[in-house]
Amino acid sequence: MFARILEFVPKLEKKEEFIRVVKDEVLPILKKQHGFLEILPFFPETKNEKVLTISLWIEKKDVERYEREWFPKVEEIMKPYLTTPITFKYYMVETTLCEHFEKALVA
Repeated sequence: MFARILEFVPKLEKKEEFIRVVKDEVLPILKKQHGFLEILPFFPETKNEKVLTISLWIEKKDVERYEREWFPKVEEIMKPYLTTPITFKYYMVETTLCEHFEKALVA
């Protein structure tokens, strides 16, 4: 399993609208991608801190394809709601430490 972690700071006054747009426009795009498993958004308790969003993928090649073919469109959708550019990193998920979680995602 592979993870892509995004970091960005949303405009606080547009948080609810941002969440709606991600749910209605971005999530449907992600769900159509081969190898996409789940998205885990983390909003900080402290204002003006970065939001972390982890998307989980079966293989790195799946997320790389999404990155090339679809992420520019997703980035444009999200841009009006952000105060900082989106940054991201890739990580391998050590599934031997999260056995139950992996089974739940694949089910």
